Amino acid sequence: MRPIILDVEASGLGRGSYPIEVGVANTEGQVNCSIIRREPEWQHWDPRAEILHGISREILLEHGKAPAVVATMLNEQLAGQIVYTDAWGNDSSWIALLFDAAELPQQFRLESLRSLLSDGQVDIWHKTKEKVTAELGYTRHRASHDALILQQTFCQTAELAQRQKVG
Repeated sequence: MRPIILDVEASGLGRGSYPIEVGVANTEGQVNCSIIRREPEWQHWDPRAEILHGISREILLEHGKAPAVVATMLNEQLAGQIVYTDAWGNDSSWIALLFDAAELPQQFRLESLRSLLSDGQVDIWHKTKEKVTAELGYTRHRASHDALILQQTFCQTAELAQRQKVG
């Protein structure tokens, strides 16, 4: 089973932050990503977050899509499905903010990736994630890259944990 993984990059952490990019890795391991144009009331900007994800305010203005466009695309792609994230507390708030700005109902359920992991997977998660990250060779911290890293880490840890169980 290859779970659908969603990742969100944001303007910062905490109060006033908002989504600036959403990436999804689907059940076939294909990814897509959308930069989100900020709404006028979305003002919080943390320069440390920009250093991490590399998405400037100028990029948002130039390449960002309206929240309604991104929310509609997510609903079309994910309707009726359970979608997983490794940062449920933050990502669920940012996705809710996106759908609120779009004035659309969210048609998929967002759950914590942790709920899928066995104890065996948890034990080898971080080491495997480092290996997957190196194998993929991504140099930028972006939502679609992170979603694919998480998905491949899940698959590899599931396989390794199963082998250890059987062996």
